[in-house]
Amino acid sequence: MTRIGLISDTHNYLDEAVFTHFDKCDEIWHAGDFGTAMVSDKLKAFKPLKGVYGNIDGRDIRDEFPETLRFTCEGVNVLITHIGGYPGKYSPSIKNELFVNPPKLFICGHSHILKVIYDDKIKCLHMNPGAAGKHGWHKVRTLIRFVIDGADMKQCEVIELGTRV
Repeated sequence: MTRIGLISDTHNYLDEAVFTHFDKCDEIWHAGDFGTAMVSDKLKAFKPLKGVYGNIDGRDIRDEFPETLRFTCEGVNVLITHIGGYPGKYSPSIKNELFVNPPKLFICGHSHILKVIYDDKIKCLHMNPGAAGKHGWHKVRTLIRFVIDGADMKQCEVIELGTRV
C-alpha cells in the first residue's frame, strides 16, 4: 500500500499545512507549476517527490523534472503532465498517448480546477488536484490524498487549505 499526497500549481507558495496533511503519505506527487526550486526542495526534504514541470516553471525546475512522467506505482500505470485537459477535452499534446497507450491513472494540473473523473473510453482515472498556491483565479486552495493498493486506487480525499487570498 502506497499513500500519495497530490499537489499542483503551488506557484512558489507552499502552505505549511501541506506538511500536516501529507504527514502519513509515503510519496508526494506534484503536477507542475512549482514556481521555484524552493518549493520542490522543501517537499523533497519531507517525503520522496515525483513531479513534472509546468508552464510557469523556470530552468531550475525544468532541469530537474520532466514535462511528462510515466511510471508504475504498485500495480498502477501512472502518467503525469502539467497541461493535460480532462476526459472529453484532453490536450492535443497528450491525447494520442492517452488513447494509444492509456495509463490506469492520468494526473495533470494547470487548470486550477480540482477534478476526479473516470474515463470509461480509455478505462483511466483522471485526477487534477486543483491549485495549492495563492496565484491564479481559483477561490479555494486544494490537495488530494489517496492510496494505491496493488492495482486499486482508493480512499481519495479532497483537502481544502483555505481561500486563495
